[in-house]
Amino acid sequence: MKPYVMVVEDEEALATLLDYNLEKEGFRVERAADGEEGLLKVEEETPDLILLDWMLPKVSGVEVCRQLRTRPETRRTPILMLTARGEETDKVRGLDTGADDYVVKPFAMSELTARIRALLRRTRPELVDERLEYADIVLDRGSRRVTRSGRNVHLGPTEFRLLDFFMQRPGRVFSRERLMDAVWGPNTYVELRTVDVHVGRLRKALKVGGAEDPIRTVRSAGYSLDQQA
Repeated sequence: MKPYVMVVEDEEALATLLDYNLEKEGFRVERAADGEEGLLKVEEETPDLILLDWMLPKVSGVEVCRQLRTRPETRRTPILMLTARGEETDKVRGLDTGADDYVVKPFAMSELTARIRALLRRTRPELVDERLEYADIVLDRGSRRVTRSGRNVHLGPTEFRLLDFFMQRPGRVFSRERLMDAVWGPNTYVELRTVDVHVGRLRKALKVGGAEDPIRTVRSAGYSLDQQA
C-alpha cells in the first residue's frame, strides 16, 4: 500500500509541487491549505506522516503540532516541519513542540523524500520496505513478485495490493469496507461482493503447490492473514 502523507501548506505553488513529486515517488497525498483544515482532515483519517508548514493561516504549524501530540491517535505520527525559519532557536522550538524533523525552505525534493523515508523506516518500516515476509510468503514490491515456499505466485494487480495490505498487518481482522478503502481507495465505489471475489482469487493463488489457505474468514467481521487459524 502507498504510504499516506498529509501536506499542510498554504503556498499553492509549493503544495502542488509537493503533491506531484510525492505521488511520483509512490506516496498517497492529501493537502490542507491552513492549520484548521489540516487538523480536521487528520481527524478523518490518520496519515502515516505529516508535512507541516510553520507559518499557516488560522492555526500555526507549531500549534497544529502541539495539538496533534495531545491526541492518542496522532501522538506517534511522524511530523516533518517545513519552514523558511533557519535559526537554531526556531529549530529547537519546532522539535520541542513534537516535530520529528525539520527542513528549511528552499529544499531539494530528493532530500525531502529521503527524510520522509527515513522517518517512515523508523515508525512504519512495512510501508517503505521493498520486501515483505510472512511465514513462507514473500512479496517483493520492486519486482512485483510473490513467492510461497519458493514457488511463484501469480497475482493480478488487485490481488497484489490486497496481499500487500494484509502482510503489513498480519493477524488483524479487516472488514470489507476497510479493505475497499485501502485497496480500491476511499473515493472509489465497488460492491462488497467484489471484495469477496478478489479475496477468493487471492486465496486460490496462495494455495500454490497444495499449501494451506493463509487467509482466515471471521464471520460478520471480515478477513485476516493468519496462518495459525
